[in-house]
Amino acid sequence: MTVANILTIIRIILIPFFLLAMIYGHYVFGVIVFVTAGVTDGLDGFVARFYHQKTSIGAILDPMADKLMLTTVYVVLALPNIGLPYSIPMWVPVLTISRDVIIVLFALLLNLFLDVSRFPPSWAGKCTTFFQIVYAAAALIKNAFGFPGMVAGALMWAVAVFTVFSGLHYLWRIRTMTQGVQ
Repeated sequence: MTVANILTIIRIILIPFFLLAMIYGHYVFGVIVFVTAGVTDGLDGFVARFYHQKTSIGAILDPMADKLMLTTVYVVLALPNIGLPYSIPMWVPVLTISRDVIIVLFALLLNLFLDVSRFPPSWAGKCTTFFQIVYAAAALIKNAFGFPGMVAGALMWAVAVFTVFSGLHYLWRIRTMTQGVQ
């Protein structure tokens, strides 16, 4: 158990606290938990690289923790009837989760049938993650402190466009990886 892995586990443990904060209307605390999770994400990566603490479990836990937190944020912000001052349309988490599930399924199939063990993120996927995080932060800040609605709306559409584009880009990459394989 490395320091980097402990930081990742702390990030996973923060998820229920974030969820409860948002459900019970403690939006500022929800923002604090979200920011804390972001800081631990940056720290665990730095510690793993700088102190040579990269582990196979960390390679699995880190992206899992990221996706769990981001998915939780999107789902809770889209839940109807919890009284959020600003909620996001339900189609946003459906779109983002569907893209991730499709990518994971194809990566699993590539691994099982073609023995492809590396499926690194693409530049389009990294841009998508960036916009998803920024939109989540904007929506959380809008709930906690107020935030111009036009900014959140523009970010929502950026998330939609990049999510669809990166999903298609990953499918294109999968197609090129499997061309010529019988």
